[in-house]
Amino acid sequence: MRQPLLPRLLFGAFVGLVLIYLILPLLIIVPMSFSSTRFLTFPPPALSLRWYAEYFGSANWMQATRMSLLIGILTVIVATPLGTAAAYAISHSQTRLMRALHMMLMLPLIVPIIIVAIGIFFVYAKVGLIQTLTGLVLANVMLGLPYVITSVVAGLQSFDKTQEMVARSLGMNRFRAFLTVTLPQIKGSVFAGGIFAFISAIDETIIALFVSGGQYQTLTKRMFTALRDEIDPTIASISTLLTAASFILVLLATTGQKKAA
Repeated sequence: MRQPLLPRLLFGAFVGLVLIYLILPLLIIVPMSFSSTRFLTFPPPALSLRWYAEYFGSANWMQATRMSLLIGILTVIVATPLGTAAAYAISHSQTRLMRALHMMLMLPLIVPIIIVAIGIFFVYAKVGLIQTLTGLVLANVMLGLPYVITSVVAGLQSFDKTQEMVARSLGMNRFRAFLTVTLPQIKGSVFAGGIFAFISAIDETIIALFVSGGQYQTLTKRMFTALRDEIDPTIASISTLLTAASFILVLLATTGQKKAA
């Protein structure tokens, strides 16, 4: 039975307003990134690639960008196999201990990030991980694990586990059966989880404000520092590039999941 037309129209209008609210900042930031003036103005009086050239030509900005990319890549390398293993264990066990472990691994998505950042700062201050690459990677791995676990658990729920059991009955051990039978069929979910972990590491700002610095300053922290000292359209150009990169990566993750399905 079809629903009345008016409620559907009202719901569609509400969804449209929410989307406009979410997209509106982009409709302002993107044009300002192409401004020819020295200050952030909207609408820009003239269009120019000046601030993109300023970003790519700055040694300081490039150093921060390389550091963020390195942290993102290392986060994916560590978080993806760990999250996949955790998701496999969670999906194959119904014990209370495993459910408690699952909930614990999801905490970074539940606890406010400022509380997580303060906790990490005090722990790192005691063990000497402030302003270190290891500290930044470990913090981002903790934040990226929930995305990998959620994606892989969803992939495992649609996977026929009897196929792996057949492989094991033919002489394969569990690890080899997973690599040979299970992983090829959930690779889209693993790929998507890794991409979301990478996006999380690239965009993370709060924890970076507490624990990054010196030669290990991330791009987001440098952007925050630049906004505090002087606002110029370079920030808008970097924000536009980060948004575009995140959008492309999300499309890749979605495409990978659809192909796997």
